[in-house]
Amino acid sequence: MLDILTITTPIFIIIGLGFLSARCGLLSREQIRGIGSFVIHFALPALLIHALVTRPFEEVIKPGYLLAYGLASLAVFAVGFALSRWLRGDNLQGSAMAGLGMSASNSGFIGYPVAAMVIGPTAAAIPMALGMLVESLLMIPLALALAEAGRQSGGGARQVVAQTARRLARNPLLLAMLAGLSLSLLELRLPPILLHSVELLAQASAPAALFAIGGTLYGLKPGGMLAEVSQVALGKLLLHPLAVYVAFSLVPSPDPTLKVAALLFASAPMMSIFPLLGQQYGLENRCSTALVTATALSFLTMSALLGILGI
Repeated sequence: MLDILTITTPIFIIIGLGFLSARCGLLSREQIRGIGSFVIHFALPALLIHALVTRPFEEVIKPGYLLAYGLASLAVFAVGFALSRWLRGDNLQGSAMAGLGMSASNSGFIGYPVAAMVIGPTAAAIPMALGMLVESLLMIPLALALAEAGRQSGGGARQVVAQTARRLARNPLLLAMLAGLSLSLLELRLPPILLHSVELLAQASAPAALFAIGGTLYGLKPGGMLAEVSQVALGKLLLHPLAVYVAFSLVPSPDPTLKVAALLFASAPMMSIFPLLGQQYGLENRCSTALVTATALSFLTMSALLGILGI
């Protein structure tokens, strides 16, 4: 349990610094949003490009893992979307973010350290890359497409699809995924100077995202958000690993280590940029509260999973 606390404590320290900066007046709410925009438009696209360019697909592609993890994530996304949309009457943007929060893990900053502690750094690297592929190429585009569709005002189905496609074509995250995927498939490598620049921007994504989350939390009044936050946090920590366990039972992996890794990654809280994705639709407060809640609870749930696994 102390190992889990060692991993999650630095996250709360950086979130706390963002909160204190806003509370002490060092940064205004608009400046905090500016940091979030930097992450969305520069740091995170650089992270996605770097992750795809530096990992040749033939070295990491494992169809069974991708199928099981992808199906489980899609199933949890559908549950989250349906609960938000039809039980609470949320709009498309809110429902899409609820589904994403329940189905996309913090693979790099929480899932990987825990998996590396259990199965070793080298063995944990491949499922981390596979999980990032599922999240980057399936879950995030799906959520953004639904949220963008919810932004359109009226019009027929063809007009809504066309407007959504135009907005997605300008989305920096999707453009970065397309660029990184194209470079990887064509086996093209960035020049060293450009690659190093991309890497530096990528390294800024995690601390900047966590800092912005802390700033967003200042002045937040969580009243009225209990149902949404509870659904997303508990769905991510409990339902997602359960769905992954069922999926891997139906689509057996030849390597049992990969199944353990998938469970550990799925049990991590949602990705740290979740509130910044929600910021584009005015949902940063709800998403930030869900992230902090899930990260705090993950100390207990991930420790329990390690105990169940006998680790």
